[in-house]
Amino acid sequence: MPRPARIEYDNAYYHVMNRGRRRQGIFHSTMYYHAFLDTLAEAHERFGVVVHGYCLMGNHYHLLLQTPHGNLGRVMRHINGVYTQRYNRLKRTDGPLFRGRYKAILVESDSYLLPLSRYIHRNPIETKPPLVLSLETYAWSSYPAYIKHTKRPEWLEREFIYELLGHHQKYQGYRMYVEAGVDDDIKEFYDRGHTAAVLGDQEFRAWVRESHLWKADDKVVVAQTLSGTLSIDHIIRLVAAYYNVESAVLTEVVKGPKKGLLARKVAMYMCQQLGDHRLDRIMGHFGLSNIGSVSFITTQIRKRIKERTSFAQAIKRVKRYIIKHAD
Repeated sequence: MPRPARIEYDNAYYHVMNRGRRRQGIFHSTMYYHAFLDTLAEAHERFGVVVHGYCLMGNHYHLLLQTPHGNLGRVMRHINGVYTQRYNRLKRTDGPLFRGRYKAILVESDSYLLPLSRYIHRNPIETKPPLVLSLETYAWSSYPAYIKHTKRPEWLEREFIYELLGHHQKYQGYRMYVEAGVDDDIKEFYDRGHTAAVLGDQEFRAWVRESHLWKADDKVVVAQTLSGTLSIDHIIRLVAAYYNVESAVLTEVVKGPKKGLLARKVAMYMCQQLGDHRLDRIMGHFGLSNIGSVSFITTQIRKRIKERTSFAQAIKRVKRYIIKHAD
């Protein structure tokens, strides 16, 4: 399976996370923490990424990033790649360090960036047992710099978070805000192991889908961002609406001239491509008697996409329609 594309655009905000393979430690002493922060500083200087916050947690990290140049992938290749090299030199080992690709959640800045910064900064005290009794004593987070307990690194941007807070005493105000605890919405989002790639309200998610997501062909990104909304029945209804036919036309097995109905085949393909549904489930919804029939049809569609540019463009239009009307 190809790697999922990232949703990238100028001035996007992200909560980026990654952890060590098999949950192994990625920071073993102050040298490792400093090596990672040096790498983060280099990413800021070389690629213009804005760092709004960070928290390094032994076997994983949290970053709150803004990409003025829409280049998150390039930024993270540097951070993960260069830090892995430095880790291996310090540890006198070799091989991969992280469990896989980083997780990047696209964040709506107006409503969610401030509470997300609090969530990230509270990580050392939310663990069981807590790593510290007081957050200001945790050295490997940007929180001490936010409350002016330590000197701010030149590459750490705090002013936008302060503006969102709107408190006239920004250092004390942010301390009080963080000490008040994590928002219920944020806690629920992360506690349930949320796999959605977007943290924002319905209007923001719709804007992302209409403006950016339709360009991504990979089913993993689509399925994550639509947050599980694309059931087989849902996809069938949307494909039927696009082709202006009844849903039953797509699900009934009809012999004769309608046997090769294009919309029916496209619906099966979209169930696999966008919904990531298993072939046996697709088979049942479309009245087929064996999985091989579904596999044959979806393979036909993929082959036509590769061979005919006009058909590929037509499929993209169907996909864009489904994404836009998914809610």
